[in-house]
Amino acid sequence: MHNTAMQRYLFAFLMFEMMRAIHTNYVPACARIIMMLIFNYSNLVDPLLKDLRAFVTNFAGIKAGDRVLDVCCGTGEQVLDYGRRGIIATGVDNDPNMLNVALKNRKRHDLLTTSFQLADAKELPFPNGYFNYASISFGLHDKPRLIRKSVVSEIKRVVKRNGIIILVDFNVPLPQNAFGLFARTIEFFAGGEHYRSFKDYLASGGLDSIVKEHGLVELNRTQLKSGLIGVIKLIND
Repeated sequence: MHNTAMQRYLFAFLMFEMMRAIHTNYVPACARIIMMLIFNYSNLVDPLLKDLRAFVTNFAGIKAGDRVLDVCCGTGEQVLDYGRRGIIATGVDNDPNMLNVALKNRKRHDLLTTSFQLADAKELPFPNGYFNYASISFGLHDKPRLIRKSVVSEIKRVVKRNGIIILVDFNVPLPQNAFGLFARTIEFFAGGEHYRSFKDYLASGGLDSIVKEHGLVELNRTQLKSGLIGVIKLIND
């Protein structure tokens, strides 16, 4: 990969994890306020990951009129990419600050097929089998094992039988290159429960172990960013 592109994506992931840390208890409250004044997630991170959002939509094969849920949606860029294609998309996150950004972007782009809800991913506020598709991007590696299990169980519950689930997260093992080293470094500096969960995610086998544990049937997979990111398309069997 060209050096400029590599630097751009390394910077994106640094900002991605930094902003996730800012919006949780991993950073003291006074520091969060100062850092939020300096860094803006939607201005710094979302533009750098725009091609990843588009890739996920294309890889999933979601079509206009399909109903899709994006879990741990953050500022909602994946949902907005769905909406631009006429997909009926809902995003959920437990961070009201992130959702405020998502709602402003939704209004600015006038994407009427999209919506956002404040919700706990362990207790999704939707009936069984409500969605044709669901996605979650970088929302599993930073959670304790039992919470990861609960989140994926809830995703399975709200996706119809034989519907599609898309998982996007760090590959395990991490690649032995600059991307892998950088991921380990930024996760280390995130600290606290985030870093403990990341280490457990790696030790337990990452996405492969999650797929096996939940009896999901793999349709397709790919790797991005020199092997740093895994994307898996699954049937909710």
